Amino acid sequence: MQGLSKCSARVILTVLIDHQRAESMRIALLILLGLAIGVMGTVNVMNVLSARNPMPKAVMTTMDYHMGQLSHALKADHCDAASTQHNLERLQSTATDIVPVFDIPEQPFTDAAGQLKTRVQQALQAAPVDCATLATAIKPIDEACKSCHQKYR
Repeated sequence: MQGLSKCSARVILTVLIDHQRAESMRIALLILLGLAIGVMGTVNVMNVLSARNPMPKAVMTTMDYHMGQLSHALKADHCDAASTQHNLERLQSTATDIVPVFDIPEQPFTDAAGQLKTRVQQALQAAPVDCATLATAIKPIDEACKSCHQKYR
């Protein structure tokens, strides 16, 4: 009888060990499954984020570039009329893209964009030939940019 109880104890012990291994394997499998689902979810989110419309950022980067060129010319005290005219024309061209690119139907936004276009047009008509007239011409443009950025950025 004692031999039978030792044998039964071994069987029970073997079953318990096998149950613990199976439980450990189940836990490991669930962890791997969770990681795989997390990676797939992350890839989907990254694809959605990268598919956003790049145009609003591109328009603002272009505006910033040309305003920066004009500001650098002022700081260097080298305000070439041809370069100034070129940068103001690029600002005017890019400013006309703001409303359709951002697609914000609010009247205050379209008014602000219209005001920017008007101020760039006025700067172009002033045709700055030196740094003093350039500084006077771009100040209203800079104010229009700051005003809009305070409201909509």
